[in-house]
Amino acid sequence: MEPESKVQTLIWEGKSLKLIDQRKLPFAVEYVVCDTYEKVGIAIKEMVVRGAPAIGVTAAYGAAIAGIQYTGSSKRDFIKYMEKAIKFLSSSRPTAVNLFWALKRMREVLNKSKNLEIEIIRQNLIQEAKKIEIEDISINRKIGENGLEAFKDFKGNIKILTHCNAGALATAGYGTALGVVRSLAAAGKIRYVIVDETRPYLQGARLTAWELEQEKIPFFIITDSAAAYMMSIGEVDSVIVGADRIASNGDSANKVGTLSISISALYYRIPFFIAAPLSTIDMSIENGQQIPIEERGEKEVREVMGTKIISDKIPVRNPAFDVTPAKNISAIITEKGVIKPPYKENIAQIFGK
Repeated sequence: MEPESKVQTLIWEGKSLKLIDQRKLPFAVEYVVCDTYEKVGIAIKEMVVRGAPAIGVTAAYGAAIAGIQYTGSSKRDFIKYMEKAIKFLSSSRPTAVNLFWALKRMREVLNKSKNLEIEIIRQNLIQEAKKIEIEDISINRKIGENGLEAFKDFKGNIKILTHCNAGALATAGYGTALGVVRSLAAAGKIRYVIVDETRPYLQGARLTAWELEQEKIPFFIITDSAAAYMMSIGEVDSVIVGADRIASNGDSANKVGTLSISISALYYRIPFFIAAPLSTIDMSIENGQQIPIEERGEKEVREVMGTKIISDKIPVRNPAFDVTPAKNISAIITEKGVIKPPYKENIAQIFGK
């Protein structure tokens, strides 16, 4: 069995949630304490925490904290307060479907507990958030194990390219895409990992590289624009990335830049894998065109780690995600196994549709 990740993304402290401040990594390991649901929502929005699974777990704890925050005695007012908190948390990030999946579970607990005492409802909410966290780590480990199956036909040590961060920092622990990398490394199958820096927020250079260094897995960083070149000279055997939302036909939204990597991988006939939990698959949408794409603030592009690189007068667009069409994806690695094309039929089969 592979070792646990050394990275603690979040720590539940009974009445508050500590989140590792991913904006400060890799130069400082600091935690932000969230003792109100508003602080949790702001932490998600401002990217103290990021990564679809981690956002989901964090939001669940945010709902639990809202239950703790309420100090009145009216059941009716408590339910209203909780609905307000869940609505607020739902507005923090639009693309990552795990956020809505986790909050739906918290709302279901609330609805099922309506006839119970407030304190019992409160404890039920806390227990559900803990359950979501524990499940996430277990799911990630299974994704890592199933990744070994996806790579069983690869010969020798594998050179893997990844984009953004889909490691322990993007989850409650262990990771999705990096969970697969971690499993491969434990099996002695990794030659090295090529890490895209991931402009504009540098999640690859700051976060993925930091995690790989912690785990002593060989890697090096490249600029995003160098990915196709590395493929062209035979330095990439496979691409593996995470996902923030997957449509029912297999189209996958991930950090912006993933689409161009998938196109290059297709051109050079390099396998392109998505690693994600089933909670990332949104069966309510038919294709990637229906996935809402978040556009973030201009400041993230105008600055690099707080240093301004272009004038405020220059116009900027900052889409945070793009959508890779299913036809560019070799397989989707989940906790229930490796899903292969045709995705629409095979995804539906997993969900019993």
